[in-house]
Amino acid sequence: MKGIILAGGSGSRLAPMTKVTSKQLLPVYDKPMVYYPLATLMDLGIREILVISTPRDLPSIESLFGDGSRYGLKLSYKVQEKPNGIAECFVIADDFIDEPVALILGDNIFVFREELAALRKLAQEVESEASILLKPVADPERFGVAECDESGKVLRLVEKPKIPISNLASVGLYFYPQNVREKARSLEPSPRGELEITDLNNLYLIEGRLNSIRMADDSLWLDAGTPDSLLKAAILVEQEYRKNRNPLGNIELLAYMRGLIDKTHFENLVTAMKPGTPYREHLRVLASVKGH
Repeated sequence: MKGIILAGGSGSRLAPMTKVTSKQLLPVYDKPMVYYPLATLMDLGIREILVISTPRDLPSIESLFGDGSRYGLKLSYKVQEKPNGIAECFVIADDFIDEPVALILGDNIFVFREELAALRKLAQEVESEASILLKPVADPERFGVAECDESGKVLRLVEKPKIPISNLASVGLYFYPQNVREKARSLEPSPRGELEITDLNNLYLIEGRLNSIRMADDSLWLDAGTPDSLLKAAILVEQEYRKNRNPLGNIELLAYMRGLIDKTHFENLVTAMKPGTPYREHLRVLASVKGH
């Protein structure tokens, strides 16, 4: 399976911070926001990843990660000229998608618990069906909401329902078979002029090919697209580091732990950082705790 990070949009809800930089390059505790979706895909065993962003912001993100080889990854980059909807990324990525693909939104931060094993398995097994990730929320009327049967098969999807059909919100991580290219190209723009991810998911739903994985109640999901949620995300990451020694978004350590780079390579990455940098020290502490 390949991966796509959609790091687009104007970040208008985070203005004026986003007036001069990408939303996905804003700090969440000790590292840029875009580290977190990249780490999520890495933790699922995905190695070949396409980053899609705006003409202004893509060069900065590419400068940050390069070709990904220092993390044991293969990264490539494409421009989304205008914010024409989440599903447009599959049209942009047409020549990249030659196998199943996972899509993660660049401002979504996850802390997985018991569902992580199921997600890793799914990333290796997608063939003809799509899957969405669902999270129980207190305010489902703000989200796309799913109704599922006992096996996790999605029965209905409703976008921001006035009367919710469930409390299961569809969050920013999706898994699709290779034919998502053709399905995305068949979409018509919505009344707001975008290729909607809900419309894409409904194509699989109509065919009976849309499944779901439900996040555990103690798992965490944040859309860090507003000042308040950005602050909450930073506090969450700091707490996970202090209390649980959870290496959220620490892509260098994750690359080492997952066997993408060896110990010498990892130590070279850490040593290259300026002494006294908090992120450098966090990596050293986490590596020690994890037995590396």
